[in-house]
Amino acid sequence: MTQFWIYSALLLLVALLLLLWPILRGRKDQAEEDRTALNIALYEEHLAELEAQHASGALSAEQLAEGRIEADRELLDDTDVGRPKQSANLGSALPLIAALLVPVAGLGLYFYWGASDKVALTLSLAEQPKTVEEMIQRLEDTVRVQPESVDAWYFLARTYMGEQRPKEAAQAYARTIELVGRQPDLLGQWAQALYFANDNQWSADLQGLVDEALRQDPNEATSLGLIGIAAFEEGRFQAAIDAWTQLLKGLNPQDPSYQAIQTGIERARNSLPKDQQSVSSTEATVSAVEPANVGEYQLLIDVSLSEELAAQVSATDTVFVFARAESGPPMPLAAKRFTVAELPARIALTDADSLLPDLKLSSIGRLKLQASISNTGNAMQAQWSSQPIAVDATEEGVEHAVVIDKKN
Repeated sequence: MTQFWIYSALLLLVALLLLLWPILRGRKDQAEEDRTALNIALYEEHLAELEAQHASGALSAEQLAEGRIEADRELLDDTDVGRPKQSANLGSALPLIAALLVPVAGLGLYFYWGASDKVALTLSLAEQPKTVEEMIQRLEDTVRVQPESVDAWYFLARTYMGEQRPKEAAQAYARTIELVGRQPDLLGQWAQALYFANDNQWSADLQGLVDEALRQDPNEATSLGLIGIAAFEEGRFQAAIDAWTQLLKGLNPQDPSYQAIQTGIERARNSLPKDQQSVSSTEATVSAVEPANVGEYQLLIDVSLSEELAAQVSATDTVFVFARAESGPPMPLAAKRFTVAELPARIALTDADSLLPDLKLSSIGRLKLQASISNTGNAMQAQWSSQPIAVDATEEGVEHAVVIDKKN
Protein backbone atom coordinates (compact mmCIF):
# COMPACT_ATOMS: atom_id res chain seq x y z
CA MET A 1 0.00 0.00 0.00
CA THR A 2 2.94 2.34 0.68
CA GLN A 3 4.26 1.89 -2.86
CA PHE A 4 0.84 2.75 -4.24
CA TRP A 5 0.80 6.09 -2.41
CA ILE A 6 4.39 6.86 -3.46
CA TYR A 7 3.50 6.37 -7.12
CA SER A 8 0.34 8.43 -6.66
CA ALA A 9 2.37 11.27 -5.12
CA LEU A 10 4.81 11.25 -8.06
CA LEU A 11 1.96 11.45 -10.56
CA LEU A 12 0.44 14.28 -8.54
CA LEU A 13 3.73 16.22 -8.67
CA VAL A 14 3.83 15.87 -12.46
CA ALA A 15 0.25 17.14 -12.71
CA LEU A 16 1.04 20.10 -10.45
CA LEU A 17 4.11 20.96 -12.55
CA LEU A 18 2.00 21.03 -15.70
CA LEU A 19 -0.58 23.23 -14.02
CA LEU A 20 1.93 25.65 -12.47
CA TRP A 21 4.15 25.95 -15.56
CA PRO A 22 2.04 28.76 -17.11
CA ILE A 23 2.47 30.79 -13.91
CA LEU A 24 6.26 30.37 -13.91
CA ARG A 25 6.52 31.03 -17.64
CA GLY A 26 4.16 33.98 -17.39
CA ARG A 27 6.38 35.73 -14.86
CA LYS A 28 9.36 35.52 -17.23
CA ASP A 29 7.32 36.86 -20.15
CA GLN A 30 5.99 39.68 -18.00
CA ALA A 31 9.55 40.76 -17.16
CA GLU A 32 10.43 40.84 -20.85
CA GLU A 33 7.36 42.94 -21.65
CA ASP A 34 8.25 45.39 -18.90
CA ARG A 35 11.78 45.78 -20.35
CA THR A 36 10.36 46.36 -23.84
CA ALA A 37 7.99 49.03 -22.55
CA LEU A 38 10.91 50.80 -20.89
CA ASN A 39 12.92 50.72 -24.13
CA ILE A 40 10.00 52.22 -26.07
CA ALA A 41 9.60 54.98 -23.50
CA LEU A 42 13.30 55.83 -23.77
CA TYR A 43 13.03 55.75 -27.57
CA GLU A 44 10.12 58.21 -27.58
CA GLU A 45 11.92 60.46 -25.12
CA HIS A 46 15.04 60.44 -27.35
CA LEU A 47 12.95 61.36 -30.41
CA ALA A 48 11.42 64.24 -28.49
CA GLU A 49 14.87 65.56 -27.64
CA LEU A 50 15.94 65.36 -31.32
CA GLU A 51 12.82 67.29 -32.36
CA ALA A 52 13.53 69.97 -29.75
CA GLN A 53 17.15 70.35 -30.90
CA HIS A 54 16.01 70.59 -34.52
CA ALA A 55 13.46 73.25 -33.60
CA SER A 56 16.09 75.30 -31.80
CA GLY A 57 18.38 75.07 -34.81
CA ALA A 58 20.95 72.95 -33.08
CA LEU A 59 20.34 70.08 -35.53
CA SER A 60 19.88 70.22 -39.25
CA ALA A 61 17.26 68.23 -41.09
CA GLU A 62 19.85 65.66 -42.15
CA GLN A 63 21.14 65.31 -38.59
CA LEU A 64 17.55 64.89 -37.37
CA ALA A 65 16.99 62.11 -39.90
CA GLU A 66 20.22 60.37 -38.98
CA GLY A 67 19.33 60.64 -35.27
CA ARG A 68 15.93 59.00 -35.89
CA ILE A 69 17.55 56.16 -37.88
CA GLU A 70 20.07 55.57 -35.08
CA ALA A 71 17.28 55.60 -32.45
CA ASP A 72 15.24 53.09 -34.50
CA ARG A 73 18.22 50.76 -34.80
CA GLU A 74 18.88 50.86 -31.05
CA LEU A 75 15.20 50.13 -30.34
CA LEU A 76 15.28 47.13 -32.67
CA ASP A 77 18.41 45.81 -31.00
CA ASP A 78 16.83 46.06 -27.55
CA THR A 79 13.40 44.66 -28.51
CA ASP A 80 12.40 41.20 -29.91
CA VAL A 81 9.78 42.43 -32.33
CA GLY A 82 9.25 38.90 -33.75
CA ARG A 83 7.88 37.46 -30.52
CA PRO A 84 4.08 37.58 -30.35
CA LYS A 85 2.65 39.52 -27.47
CA GLN A 86 1.73 37.27 -24.53
CA SER A 87 -1.71 37.35 -23.05
CA ALA A 88 -1.98 39.45 -19.96
CA ASN A 89 -3.73 36.50 -18.27
CA LEU A 90 -0.64 34.28 -18.11
CA GLY A 91 0.14 35.46 -14.62
CA SER A 92 -3.46 35.17 -13.45
CA ALA A 93 -4.56 33.09 -10.44
CA LEU A 94 -6.51 30.53 -12.51
CA PRO A 95 -3.65 27.99 -12.86
CA LEU A 96 -2.90 28.32 -9.15
CA ILE A 97 -6.53 27.64 -8.25
CA ALA A 98 -6.53 24.64 -10.58
CA ALA A 99 -3.32 23.36 -9.00
CA LEU A 100 -5.02 23.40 -5.60
CA LEU A 101 -8.34 21.94 -6.70
CA VAL A 102 -7.08 19.12 -8.93
CA PRO A 103 -5.32 17.03 -6.24
CA VAL A 104 -8.15 17.55 -3.76
CA ALA A 105 -10.81 16.63 -6.32
CA GLY A 106 -8.71 13.73 -7.60
CA LEU A 107 -8.31 12.18 -4.17
CA GLY A 108 -11.97 12.69 -3.36
CA LEU A 109 -13.13 11.08 -6.59
CA TYR A 110 -10.70 8.20 -6.13
CA PHE A 111 -11.95 7.39 -2.66
CA TYR A 112 -15.55 7.62 -3.91
CA TRP A 113 -15.27 5.73 -7.22
CA GLY A 114 -11.80 4.25 -7.00
CA ALA A 115 -10.55 0.93 -5.73
CA SER A 116 -8.55 1.85 -2.65
CA ASP A 117 -10.40 -0.75 -0.58
CA LYS A 118 -9.70 -3.43 -3.19
CA VAL A 119 -6.04 -2.46 -3.31
CA ALA A 120 -5.81 -2.73 0.47
CA LEU A 121 -7.65 -6.06 0.40
CA THR A 122 -5.35 -7.49 -2.27
CA LEU A 123 -2.27 -6.49 -0.31
CA SER A 124 -3.65 -7.92 2.94
CA LEU A 125 -4.52 -11.25 1.29
CA ALA A 126 -0.96 -11.57 0.06
CA GLU A 127 0.12 -12.27 3.66
CA GLN A 128 -0.67 -15.49 5.51
CA PRO A 129 -3.05 -14.86 8.46
CA LYS A 130 -1.44 -15.60 11.81
CA THR A 131 -4.64 -16.30 13.78
CA VAL A 132 -8.18 -17.48 13.12
CA GLU A 133 -9.47 -14.06 14.15
CA GLU A 134 -7.27 -12.45 11.52
CA MET A 135 -8.52 -14.89 8.90
CA ILE A 136 -12.13 -14.12 9.81
CA GLN A 137 -11.43 -10.39 9.58
CA ARG A 138 -9.96 -10.83 6.11
CA LEU A 139 -12.93 -12.89 4.95
CA GLU A 140 -15.30 -10.26 6.35
CA ASP A 141 -13.36 -7.56 4.50
CA THR A 142 -13.53 -9.65 1.33
CA VAL A 143 -17.32 -10.04 1.37
CA ARG A 144 -17.69 -6.34 2.16
CA VAL A 145 -15.55 -5.31 -0.82
CA GLN A 146 -16.66 -8.19 -3.08
CA PRO A 147 -20.22 -9.04 -1.99
CA GLU A 148 -20.69 -11.38 -4.96
CA SER A 149 -17.76 -13.64 -4.02
CA VAL A 150 -19.32 -17.06 -3.42
CA ASP A 151 -16.08 -18.62 -2.20
CA ALA A 152 -15.54 -15.88 0.37
CA TRP A 153 -19.07 -16.21 1.77
CA TYR A 154 -18.81 -20.01 1.93
CA PHE A 155 -15.42 -20.09 3.64
CA LEU A 156 -16.60 -17.38 6.04
CA ALA A 157 -19.60 -19.55 6.97
CA ARG A 158 -17.40 -22.60 7.51
CA THR A 159 -14.96 -20.60 9.61
CA TYR A 160 -17.79 -19.18 11.74
CA MET A 161 -19.02 -22.72 12.41
CA GLY A 162 -15.54 -23.85 13.39
CA GLU A 163 -15.39 -20.97 15.87
CA GLN A 164 -18.78 -21.83 17.41
CA ARG A 165 -20.53 -18.80 15.92
CA PRO A 166 -23.57 -20.49 14.33
CA LYS A 167 -25.71 -17.35 14.05
CA GLU A 168 -23.15 -15.58 11.87
CA ALA A 169 -22.57 -18.85 9.99
CA ALA A 170 -26.28 -19.16 9.22
CA GLN A 171 -26.31 -15.65 7.76
CA ALA A 172 -23.25 -16.40 5.63
CA TYR A 173 -24.78 -19.67 4.37
CA ALA A 174 -28.00 -17.83 3.51
CA ARG A 175 -26.03 -15.33 1.42
CA THR A 176 -24.13 -18.15 -0.29
CA ILE A 177 -27.40 -19.83 -1.23
CA GLU A 178 -28.72 -16.53 -2.60
CA LEU A 179 -25.72 -16.39 -4.94
CA VAL A 180 -25.49 -20.00 -6.16
CA GLY A 181 -28.94 -21.47 -5.56
CA ARG A 182 -30.44 -24.04 -3.21
CA GLN A 183 -27.90 -26.83 -3.54
CA PRO A 184 -28.48 -29.82 -1.22
CA ASP A 185 -25.14 -29.66 0.58
CA LEU A 186 -25.56 -25.94 1.26
CA LEU A 187 -29.12 -26.47 2.50
CA GLY A 188 -27.88 -29.11 4.93
CA GLN A 189 -25.09 -26.91 6.27
CA TRP A 190 -27.48 -23.95 6.55
CA ALA A 191 -29.93 -26.10 8.53
CA GLN A 192 -27.12 -27.27 10.80
CA ALA A 193 -26.05 -23.69 11.54
CA LEU A 194 -29.64 -22.65 12.26
CA TYR A 195 -30.12 -25.66 14.54
CA PHE A 196 -27.11 -24.82 16.70
CA ALA A 197 -27.95 -21.10 16.62
CA ASN A 198 -31.38 -21.99 18.03
CA ASP A 199 -29.90 -23.81 21.05
CA ASN A 200 -30.35 -27.25 19.46
CA GLN A 201 -34.10 -26.76 19.08
CA TRP A 202 -35.72 -28.49 16.11
CA SER A 203 -38.37 -26.62 14.13
CA ALA A 204 -40.63 -26.95 11.12
CA ASP A 205 -38.36 -24.63 9.15
CA LEU A 206 -35.36 -26.87 9.79
CA GLN A 207 -37.36 -29.92 8.82
CA GLY A 208 -38.31 -28.19 5.59
CA LEU A 209 -34.67 -27.42 4.77
CA VAL A 210 -33.41 -30.97 5.35
CA ASP A 211 -36.40 -32.43 3.48
CA GLU A 212 -35.59 -30.18 0.51
CA ALA A 213 -31.95 -31.22 0.63
CA LEU A 214 -32.76 -34.94 0.85
CA ARG A 215 -35.25 -34.73 -2.01
CA GLN A 216 -32.37 -33.57 -4.20
CA ASP A 217 -29.80 -35.93 -2.68
CA PRO A 218 -31.06 -38.75 -0.42
CA ASN A 219 -27.50 -39.29 0.83
CA GLU A 220 -26.74 -35.65 1.72
CA ALA A 221 -24.43 -36.18 4.68
CA THR A 222 -24.97 -33.03 6.75
CA SER A 223 -28.76 -33.36 6.65
CA LEU A 224 -28.69 -37.03 7.66
CA GLY A 225 -26.21 -36.36 10.44
CA LEU A 226 -28.29 -33.45 11.72
CA ILE A 227 -31.50 -35.49 11.71
CA GLY A 228 -29.71 -38.17 13.72
CA ILE A 229 -28.37 -35.69 16.29
CA ALA A 230 -31.76 -34.02 16.75
CA ALA A 231 -33.56 -37.35 17.05
CA PHE A 232 -31.02 -38.70 19.55
CA GLU A 233 -31.31 -35.64 21.81
CA GLU A 234 -35.11 -35.86 21.61
CA GLY A 235 -35.01 -39.49 22.68
CA ARG A 236 -36.21 -40.75 19.28
CA PHE A 237 -33.47 -43.32 19.12
CA GLN A 238 -34.86 -45.42 16.27
CA ALA A 239 -35.11 -42.30 14.07
CA ALA A 240 -31.50 -41.49 14.93
CA ILE A 241 -30.45 -45.04 14.03
CA ASP A 242 -32.25 -44.86 10.68
CA ALA A 243 -30.72 -41.50 9.73
CA TRP A 244 -27.19 -42.45 10.73
CA THR A 245 -27.47 -45.84 9.01
CA GLN A 246 -28.42 -44.10 5.78
CA LEU A 247 -25.47 -41.76 6.29
CA LEU A 248 -23.06 -44.70 6.70
CA LYS A 249 -24.13 -46.13 3.35
CA GLY A 250 -22.63 -43.13 1.59
CA LEU A 251 -19.38 -43.03 3.57
CA ASN A 252 -16.09 -44.74 2.94
CA PRO A 253 -15.20 -47.00 5.88
CA GLN A 254 -11.85 -45.21 5.98
CA ASP A 255 -13.56 -41.87 6.57
CA PRO A 256 -12.56 -40.43 9.98
CA SER A 257 -16.21 -39.96 10.95
CA TYR A 258 -17.28 -43.50 10.03
CA GLN A 259 -16.33 -45.03 13.38
CA ALA A 260 -17.90 -42.13 15.28
CA ILE A 261 -21.22 -42.62 13.51
CA GLN A 262 -21.10 -46.36 14.18
CA THR A 263 -20.59 -45.59 17.84
CA GLY A 264 -23.53 -43.19 17.82
CA ILE A 265 -25.73 -45.86 16.26
CA GLU A 266 -24.68 -48.40 18.87
CA ARG A 267 -25.35 -45.88 21.61
CA ALA A 268 -28.82 -45.19 20.21
CA ARG A 269 -29.55 -48.93 19.93
CA ASN A 270 -28.55 -49.48 23.55
CA SER A 271 -30.93 -46.69 24.56
CA LEU A 272 -33.90 -48.44 22.95
CA PRO A 273 -36.30 -50.45 25.10
CA LYS A 274 -35.09 -54.03 25.47
CA ASP A 275 -37.88 -55.44 23.32
CA GLN A 276 -36.87 -53.17 20.42
CA GLN A 277 -33.12 -53.70 20.50
CA SER A 278 -33.29 -57.10 18.82
CA VAL A 279 -35.31 -55.78 15.89
CA SER A 280 -33.31 -52.63 15.29
CA SER A 281 -33.19 -51.81 11.61
CA THR A 282 -29.45 -51.40 11.74
CA GLU A 283 -28.63 -54.81 13.17
CA ALA A 284 -27.77 -56.28 9.76
CA THR A 285 -25.79 -53.34 8.44
CA VAL A 286 -23.88 -51.88 11.38
CA SER A 287 -21.36 -53.90 13.35
CA ALA A 288 -21.46 -53.73 17.12
CA VAL A 289 -18.90 -51.56 18.88
CA GLU A 290 -17.34 -52.94 21.99
CA PRO A 291 -17.78 -50.63 24.97
CA ALA A 292 -14.65 -48.95 26.22
CA ASN A 293 -13.07 -50.37 29.32
CA VAL A 294 -13.70 -48.38 32.44
CA GLY A 295 -10.48 -46.71 33.46
CA GLU A 296 -9.49 -44.79 36.51
CA TYR A 297 -10.56 -41.45 35.02
CA GLN A 298 -13.83 -40.06 36.40
CA LEU A 299 -15.56 -36.74 35.85
CA LEU A 300 -17.60 -36.20 39.01
CA ILE A 301 -20.78 -34.14 38.74
CA ASP A 302 -23.11 -33.19 41.58
CA VAL A 303 -26.57 -32.59 40.11
CA SER A 304 -29.19 -30.80 42.20
CA LEU A 305 -32.48 -28.95 41.84
CA SER A 306 -33.15 -25.43 43.09
CA GLU A 307 -35.78 -24.97 45.79
CA GLU A 308 -37.84 -22.74 43.50
CA LEU A 309 -38.25 -25.51 40.92
CA ALA A 310 -38.62 -28.42 43.34
CA ALA A 311 -42.38 -27.88 43.62
CA GLN A 312 -42.83 -27.67 39.85
CA VAL A 313 -41.37 -31.03 38.83
CA SER A 314 -42.52 -34.59 39.31
CA ALA A 315 -40.47 -37.42 40.77
CA THR A 316 -40.94 -39.38 37.55
CA ASP A 317 -39.64 -36.62 35.28
CA THR A 318 -36.45 -37.46 33.42
CA VAL A 319 -33.10 -35.84 34.18
CA PHE A 320 -30.48 -35.61 31.42
CA VAL A 321 -26.82 -34.72 31.98
CA PHE A 322 -24.73 -33.94 28.90
CA ALA A 323 -21.01 -33.31 28.40
CA ARG A 324 -19.99 -31.48 25.23
CA ALA A 325 -16.66 -30.19 23.97
CA GLU A 326 -16.24 -26.51 24.81
CA SER A 327 -14.78 -25.96 21.33
CA GLY A 328 -15.89 -28.47 18.77
CA PRO A 329 -18.97 -30.35 17.56
CA PRO A 330 -22.13 -29.64 19.59
CA MET A 331 -23.05 -33.32 19.65
CA PRO A 332 -22.89 -34.70 23.22
CA LEU A 333 -19.72 -36.63 23.93
CA ALA A 334 -21.27 -38.37 26.91
CA ALA A 335 -24.66 -38.45 28.64
CA LYS A 336 -26.44 -39.82 31.69
CA ARG A 337 -30.16 -40.29 32.26
CA PHE A 338 -32.08 -40.82 35.50
CA THR A 339 -35.19 -39.49 37.29
CA VAL A 340 -35.92 -36.50 39.49
CA ALA A 341 -36.58 -38.89 42.39
CA GLU A 342 -32.83 -39.59 42.48
CA LEU A 343 -31.91 -35.91 42.98
CA PRO A 344 -29.65 -34.69 44.39
CA ALA A 345 -27.30 -37.14 42.71
CA ARG A 346 -23.61 -37.56 42.20
CA ILE A 347 -22.76 -39.12 38.86
CA ALA A 348 -19.45 -40.06 37.31
CA LEU A 349 -18.74 -39.78 33.60
CA THR A 350 -15.85 -41.99 32.54
CA ASP A 351 -14.03 -42.74 29.33
CA ALA A 352 -16.40 -45.68 28.96
CA ASP A 353 -19.27 -43.20 28.60
CA SER A 354 -17.67 -41.52 25.58
CA LEU A 355 -19.77 -41.70 22.44
CA LEU A 356 -16.59 -41.62 20.37
CA PRO A 357 -14.18 -44.39 21.34
CA ASP A 358 -11.21 -42.59 19.79
CA LEU A 359 -12.05 -39.35 21.58
CA LYS A 360 -12.12 -40.02 25.29
CA LEU A 361 -13.35 -37.51 27.85
CA SER A 362 -9.99 -37.43 29.57
CA SER A 363 -8.32 -36.23 26.36
CA ILE A 364 -10.74 -33.44 25.48
CA GLY A 365 -9.26 -30.75 27.69
CA ARG A 366 -12.26 -28.45 28.16
CA LEU A 367 -15.87 -29.59 28.48
CA LYS A 368 -19.26 -27.95 28.93
CA LEU A 369 -21.61 -29.65 31.39
CA GLN A 370 -25.36 -29.09 31.46
CA ALA A 371 -28.36 -30.82 33.02
CA SER A 372 -32.03 -30.62 32.09
CA ILE A 373 -35.40 -32.04 33.12
CA SER A 374 -38.14 -33.18 30.76
CA ASN A 375 -41.61 -34.33 31.79
CA THR A 376 -41.98 -36.14 28.45
CA GLY A 377 -38.68 -38.02 28.47
CA ASN A 378 -37.59 -36.01 25.43
CA ALA A 379 -34.31 -34.17 25.96
CA MET A 380 -35.08 -31.72 23.19
CA GLN A 381 -38.31 -30.69 24.91
CA ALA A 382 -36.84 -30.12 28.36
CA GLN A 383 -38.82 -27.68 30.48
CA TRP A 384 -36.05 -26.89 33.00
CA SER A 385 -32.28 -26.75 32.70
CA SER A 386 -29.07 -25.55 34.31
CA GLN A 387 -26.59 -23.02 33.07
CA PRO A 388 -23.81 -24.72 31.08
CA ILE A 389 -20.54 -24.68 32.97
CA ALA A 390 -17.06 -25.04 31.49
CA VAL A 391 -14.70 -27.45 33.23
CA ASP A 392 -11.20 -28.79 32.80
CA ALA A 393 -11.71 -32.46 31.96
CA THR A 394 -8.10 -33.32 32.76
CA GLU A 395 -8.52 -32.54 36.48
CA GLU A 396 -9.43 -35.79 38.20
CA GLY A 397 -11.20 -35.97 41.53
CA VAL A 398 -12.74 -32.50 41.19
CA GLU A 399 -16.47 -32.32 41.90
CA HIS A 400 -18.44 -30.06 39.57
CA ALA A 401 -21.78 -28.71 40.79
CA VAL A 402 -24.63 -28.41 38.30
CA VAL A 403 -27.85 -26.82 39.56
CA ILE A 404 -31.07 -27.04 37.57
CA ASP A 405 -32.56 -23.64 38.34
CA LYS A 406 -34.23 -22.10 35.30
CA LYS A 407 -37.33 -22.70 33.26
CA ASN A 408 -36.86 -22.90 29.50
